Amino acid sequence: MKVLNLLVFIGAAWAQNAPTPAPAAANAMPNLPDEAVVAKFDDGTTFTMGEFKKFYNVLNPQQQQMALSDRTKFLHQWALFRKLNKEAEDMKLADQSPYKETIEYQRMQVLFGARVNEELNSTIVQPADILKWYETNKEKYKQVKVKAIYITFSDAPASSSKVKKILTEEEAKAKAEKLRAQILAGADFVKLVKENSEDATSREKDGDFATLQLSDNIPDAFRTAVFALKQGEVTEPLRQASGFYLLKAEEVTYRPVPQVRDQIFEEIKHEHYAQWFEKMDRDTKVEITNPAFLGNAPAKGK
Repeated sequence: MKVLNLLVFIGAAWAQNAPTPAPAAANAMPNLPDEAVVAKFDDGTTFTMGEFKKFYNVLNPQQQQMALSDRTKFLHQWALFRKLNKEAEDMKLADQSPYKETIEYQRMQVLFGARVNEELNSTIVQPADILKWYETNKEKYKQVKVKAIYITFSDAPASSSKVKKILTEEEAKAKAEKLRAQILAGADFVKLVKENSEDATSREKDGDFATLQLSDNIPDAFRTAVFALKQGEVTEPLRQASGFYLLKAEEVTYRPVPQVRDQIFEEIKHEHYAQWFEKMDRDTKVEITNPAFLGNAPAKGK
């Protein structure tokens, strides 16, 4: 059976006539033993629950839902698929171009992915490996609890003379730098927050902004500045679209091993894979025996 062809067949056949979503119970996997025969095809071949599960596992999520929500249609299409495959084999289409080359190319793709998965899944990670990785890469698991002062700016003119004066970008930066100088001279950060910060949410919490981790989706300027801080230090003014932040490292800690164990496990696996693949790539050589094949392209092959 050409499972890859099945994926294309089901995807194309059902895309135009997808079944109406069935109740959740109907989409559950049938509670049958693997040896249970669920269908018999017109050539006398039987199809078991175990076989259904195996092919089901290679479908994408949408195809899986379709297979469970309309099982009769799935089995009918499977039977038609088998019949056409048998006819193609009897006609020896697999030995003819372009089918021969297409099958070989798709076979190579499947086996390439299989070999990659085997390498990833075969990596054995010992508890000692996790601890060693953690100590070697400890900075990756740093987390910084920060307090913030936010000073806004705008170059648009105020709509009314009664409105609080809006600072320009230059004025806002100068104010932020002045506040930072006061902090470095010993001024109380929380007091300055209450008197100056225009981030209402953090101001109500004495400036508490967030506990940041390296993996967080934050601007690069924030990440670089915050994770360079030692506890108690304050960043230079950090510009955003409409304001400047001063961020203080209230507390610098490291996520404990139990919290990052699974993450480290995956990092070690992928590091091993990357090294393996790089070596495989490096050791693969290609000799260009006819330069005319390249035309004007440079010979970049190995």
